[in-house]
Amino acid sequence: MLPEHLRADVRTLWNYHDLRHEPRRSDAGIGLGSRDPGVAVHAAELFHAGCFPLLVFTGANAPTTVDRFPRGEAVHYREIALELGVPDDAILVEPEARNTGENIVFTRRLLAGRDVRSVTLVTRPYQQRRAYATAKRLWPGVDVVCASKAASFEDHLSEEEDADRVIGMLVGETQRITEYAERGFAIPQRVPPGVERAFGRLVEAGFTQRLVAFRGEGDSM
Repeated sequence: MLPEHLRADVRTLWNYHDLRHEPRRSDAGIGLGSRDPGVAVHAAELFHAGCFPLLVFTGANAPTTVDRFPRGEAVHYREIALELGVPDDAILVEPEARNTGENIVFTRRLLAGRDVRSVTLVTRPYQQRRAYATAKRLWPGVDVVCASKAASFEDHLSEEEDADRVIGMLVGETQRITEYAERGFAIPQRVPPGVERAFGRLVEAGFTQRLVAFRGEGDSM
């Protein structure tokens, strides 16, 4: 069981990455592929709530998703949305992206012929901050709001993932906020001292499986 002081650090990182944007209407929703089917479910819920008239699912596969979504993240997300009543003609699929930067670049290219001035990025709660920073760098001028199913760290575990995986993802996401901004992949984001300390303690505790050793400009986003 995770010690209470480390659990507090996990909550600190969780709250940092969940931007808690207020939902508002945008020109398109973009469901970022992952191993979490809840992203597609929430994107469908937002569509039905009138948050956007068009929904794009983007994502190929990663080693962590191929077993769950063998035909690709975006393809399976589309199928989930169709089952939830989203019309087929309101869904576009971008099936090639393999990281968040490609999610944004390839989706922007897909929507180039449309008048898209605002987007809602639908993602896991702990991916929001990096997705936002990436979109603001790679799609300048578009208004970006992030959305996830409201959930605490504990709620997310009970529905989808085990603790070690999610904590490792949180630690990796926190590293990428600074590293990716330095490499021009994303806009800079302030990292409060409390977040830096929580990150450091979790690294010391061994949650390093999603840390990246950066070696050059070709590193994945």
